[in-house]
Amino acid sequence: MIKLDLITGFLGAGKTTFIKIYAKYLAQSGEKVCVIENDFGAINVDMVLLKELESEGINLEMIVGGDGKEAHKRRLKTKLISMAMMGYTRVIIEPSGIFDVDEYFDLLYENPIDRFYSASNVIAVVDSKLCTEMSKQARYILMSEVADAGAIVFSRSQYSTKDKMDSVVNFIESAMDEFKCREGLESKYISYGEWSALDSSWIDKIEKAGFSRNSYEKMHLETDDTFQTIFYFNFQMEKDELQRKISAIFSDPECGNVHRIKGIVKDNEGAVYEINTTRNELVAGVVDNTDAVLVVIGEALNKEQIAKYLGKPTI
Repeated sequence: MIKLDLITGFLGAGKTTFIKIYAKYLAQSGEKVCVIENDFGAINVDMVLLKELESEGINLEMIVGGDGKEAHKRRLKTKLISMAMMGYTRVIIEPSGIFDVDEYFDLLYENPIDRFYSASNVIAVVDSKLCTEMSKQARYILMSEVADAGAIVFSRSQYSTKDKMDSVVNFIESAMDEFKCREGLESKYISYGEWSALDSSWIDKIEKAGFSRNSYEKMHLETDDTFQTIFYFNFQMEKDELQRKISAIFSDPECGNVHRIKGIVKDNEGAVYEINTTRNELVAGVVDNTDAVLVVIGEALNKEQIAKYLGKPTI
C-alpha cells in the first residue's frame, strides 16, 4: 500500500515551506515521493515555489479547480489512480488553505483508491502569529484541519512569542469547543521552534504522528461562495511599490477580509520575483519563472476597492 499524507493549514500558514522540508526528509529516508499540489483556484502559484524539489528526485503533480468541487474531486481521484501506477511509496497532498479534511477521508475510502493507498499522516501547519479575528466559516475550516491531524506544526515561531502561541492554541481549542469536537488537542503532537534550527528528531516524531478521525458538528460550507479569489495575469509592478500597496490593502477595511496575497510578479525591467503575504508577514524573493500571476484570496472581497491599488483584475 502507498502511504498517503495530507498537509493542511489555513491560508498563508506555511504549508509549502513545510512540504519542502518534509518531502526531502522522506526522500532521504529512501521513499519514492510524489507531491500533489491540489488547489481550488484556477492557477496554482505554489507549484512554482516547490520546483526546487524536483532536483531532489521528488516528482510534482498539479491539480487545479475552478469549475466546482465535484469536478475537482474527480480530477484528484483520477490523479491518485494514475500515481498508483508509477511506483511511488509516498504521496503527499497539499490542498487549498480552505479545504475541508472530511473530503480527504471520503475520497480515501472510495474504490479503487482504498486498494492502492493507506492514510499515513494528517499534519496541520498553524501560523504562530495567526490572526484570530476570523469569521465563523474560517474558524470552521481551521478547526476541521486541526481536528483530524496527528501533528500540529507551528510555523514562524521564531517571529512570535510564547504568549502569542499560547493564545493561538487557546483560540483553536475554543473553535473545537464551538463545533463540539469529540477530542481536543491533548492527544496530538505539537511542534514548536524554528524549523531550520531543529534537529531531525522533531520531524521523526511528525512522520510517526498518524491522524485522528475526530467527530464534530458539521457546517455546510460552499467555499466558492464564502471565499473569493481575484486573479491578475501577467501582473507587472515594481517590488517596493507592490509591497506598499499590499500593506495598504490589508489596512483598508473597504477591500474586504483579505487573508492572503501571493504570486509571481514582473518588475518594470522584466525581472521576476515572488510575493507571498498574509496580514502578519510579507515575503518577497527572486524566482526563476516566466509566468506572472498575482492572486488575492479572502472573504467578502471588494474588487472595485482592490482595483484602486492593483488595477482591474483579470478574473
